[in-house]
Amino acid sequence: MNHNPYNILMKKFLLAFCIASSSLFVFTEETVSDIFKSNYKNQLFMDIEAALAEAQSDLGIIPIWAAEEISSKANIRYLSQKDIDAENKLVRHSLVARLNVWKRSIDKDASEYLHYGATTVDIWDTVLVLQIKDSIDLLINDLLEIEDYLLILTKDNLYTYMPGRTLGQHALPITFGKKTSTWLAENRRNIERLKHVQSKINKSGILKGAVGSYLGLGDQAIQIESLMMQKLGLDEPSKDDWHGIRDVFAEYALTLAIISKSFGRIGNELTLLQMTEIGETEEYLGSKSIGSSTMPQKKNPRGPGGLIEYSRVIPRLSEIVLDDMINSFERDGQKSDDELKLISIESEKMINRAKPLLRELKVNKKKMRENLDITNGLILSQRLTFYLAEKIGKDTANDLMHDVAKYALEKNISLEEAAMNDETIKKNITEDILLNLLNPETYIGLAVDQAKLIIDDIESKRELSK
Repeated sequence: MNHNPYNILMKKFLLAFCIASSSLFVFTEETVSDIFKSNYKNQLFMDIEAALAEAQSDLGIIPIWAAEEISSKANIRYLSQKDIDAENKLVRHSLVARLNVWKRSIDKDASEYLHYGATTVDIWDTVLVLQIKDSIDLLINDLLEIEDYLLILTKDNLYTYMPGRTLGQHALPITFGKKTSTWLAENRRNIERLKHVQSKINKSGILKGAVGSYLGLGDQAIQIESLMMQKLGLDEPSKDDWHGIRDVFAEYALTLAIISKSFGRIGNELTLLQMTEIGETEEYLGSKSIGSSTMPQKKNPRGPGGLIEYSRVIPRLSEIVLDDMINSFERDGQKSDDELKLISIESEKMINRAKPLLRELKVNKKKMRENLDITNGLILSQRLTFYLAEKIGKDTANDLMHDVAKYALEKNISLEEAAMNDETIKKNITEDILLNLLNPETYIGLAVDQAKLIIDDIESKRELSK
């Protein structure tokens, strides 16, 4: 038998090659969108039917010659979508239409063993499992590319000083590398989330019959199912019937929803940082790009805005998939296959939207540093409070610095000037020490160390996965 995972992989490669190009000399990478195109789906359908026949022949249920004939004809050139559409108009059954068209190319005696004992839902659900499995592979590769850009962005900005903001207000100094390290770590968790859900998807290939009890497949049905999935490159299948449960598909959809929110957070952050009043980052759009048709000065954040939009749409799609977990009895036919297709494709589009944004992001280091001084040193009030606490007590120092900060704001003067107008502070802090304390570049905590630890952790994981 030649129908093994390697041969299936080669078929998919050649199929993607044909989908992407009309020329044998042009190659375009496979996309998630390609995985859900009719030709790819039809090839998976044939792979599954061939794997079923081979498993049955290995166990002596159908003749070897029949399985070999079916397997040899499990090629997309024997299954035209045009012919399928014409046949479907007659039989009004998408799977039967495919079987009827395919049988025209298969030896008549062998075709008697095609789809032997199987039911439609088993085939289509396993097709969907393979589509999602392949989609996850591509999405993980996309996130690994995002990881490349975030590693560079973080390393380049370990010492890029900027205001840390909470509730929209200047809080304490941080570095931009510290900020992007949180994006980096979250992206790695999203990679691990996809790997985790893929491990469950890989166990979700199914051949259990109409009501999930293997009826029609004989006493060796469990062995057939196990061997069939092995031939398809899937793991040992779960023994429970999940036709009417759909929790694994729901987990996949919810995982993509979480990932979309991660990118939505980045999009929201970069939209705010690009505001005219802040100006700390800028999306590269090219020298000839137009921000507004009527306002020449505008540079609208297109990439960040797109990420926010995807972060709203994808979770809504996941809710529909989640609803599919509520089925009547053993299965009621309410399936969210279209939503699973759409959520997979939209997730890829979202990540591809993020790639150039993060790869070419312009970081205005000078503006970040300038913004640290907007509050005239007030962003370092905490540091001054902690220093004084060692000399006059924590509560006393805290009350005193609240008064000093208030005074600085009311008089529109710097924290340094307000502090030196206070007798208690002058008694406990020299002017030289005060100036040093009010240097934001020396008060970032372990921001750099944190970022470096995240970088080291992720680079070690990448090395182990090679």
